[in-house]
Amino acid sequence: MAFIPESPEKQKLQCYRVLDDNGQTIIGSEFKEINKEVAIKMYSKMVTLQTMDTIFYEAQRQGRISFYVTSMGEEVISIASAAALSMDDVIFPQYREPGVLLWRGFTLQEFTNQLFGNKYDYGKGRQMPIHYGSNKLNYVTISSTIATQIPHAVGAAYSLKMDKKNACAVTYFGDGGTSEGDFHAAMNFAAVLEAPVIFICRNNGWAISTPTSEQFRSDGIAVRGPAYGMRSIRVDGNDALAIYSTVHAAREMAINERRPILIETLTYRVGHHSTSDDSTKYRPADEIEHWRKARDPVTRFRKWVEKNGWWDDEDESVLRNDVRKKVLNAIQVAEKVEKPPLSELFTDVYDHPSSNLGEQERLLRETVKRHPKDYPIDVPV
Repeated sequence: MAFIPESPEKQKLQCYRVLDDNGQTIIGSEFKEINKEVAIKMYSKMVTLQTMDTIFYEAQRQGRISFYVTSMGEEVISIASAAALSMDDVIFPQYREPGVLLWRGFTLQEFTNQLFGNKYDYGKGRQMPIHYGSNKLNYVTISSTIATQIPHAVGAAYSLKMDKKNACAVTYFGDGGTSEGDFHAAMNFAAVLEAPVIFICRNNGWAISTPTSEQFRSDGIAVRGPAYGMRSIRVDGNDALAIYSTVHAAREMAINERRPILIETLTYRVGHHSTSDDSTKYRPADEIEHWRKARDPVTRFRKWVEKNGWWDDEDESVLRNDVRKKVLNAIQVAEKVEKPPLSELFTDVYDHPSSNLGEQERLLRETVKRHPKDYPIDVPV
């Protein structure tokens, strides 16, 4: 009689890497080659995301927007994976994937309109800031509730399979999301139905203030794939070439073989969980600073691009100054645009609004008229 052992140290899953911390290609590593054009676009989007995060975070601290979530330390995961996907692939994000939208062509003004919830926001001001969405770019609107997007992605993937589409669904989530029942139901659902879906887990060590050591006893996330009958891999989430190569290979398997793939990316959340969090209360400040300076994924990729002769200090200065100006300009424009009218609170659910919804709108308008000082003046009534 022999029991299957738990996760012994000697059998820990290896982590796929291509670049070392100095941007040098690791000898013997296999990876998907990328050309100069793709490499520069990837790096430019990473710098753009870094700049957005810095300025929008400051805007929240100034009281100009109500909330923000950064991607600091995790920029490579969303952008490198997006570069390996097709525009036809349907994205089900969590909230650290604006890099996918950047890659697909979402403009700085579109990002800023959403953050300010003005009348040009595609969500019509109904969502919290950073809850982006784009029908045109196959990017399903973000939901705050953790892990709900994961089973949705499987359903979409199964639909793509039935329609014989040359595309897959891709869903992103954090290590905390794997502690939700939605994750396990989705994994089993995908494996049994052989749905072409890629699960990308950002294992950054923390589910807000809860470390992974208090979330599970298994050897990370990737080992759960085989238990559900699914291929999986662990990859360095701070290595752009490793992420690109992994997602490129996963997409080919998902579509050509009609099967789900689980990718665990190991990274570190350098920023606070959100503007509502102070992560120095539960982790050492010097640990954060070490990852910010010594393990920055964007710097690592820049070194590789520079070694190829595709980038220099002048290019860097021009790019950062240009992006900063554009982000600041987008804020100035978005702030001046009026909010969506009050009536938009009651649209887009029913084809013909129900009687009780009409009654709610009438009561709200009456309340606003009675207490005008209690309601924002920039919302058209």
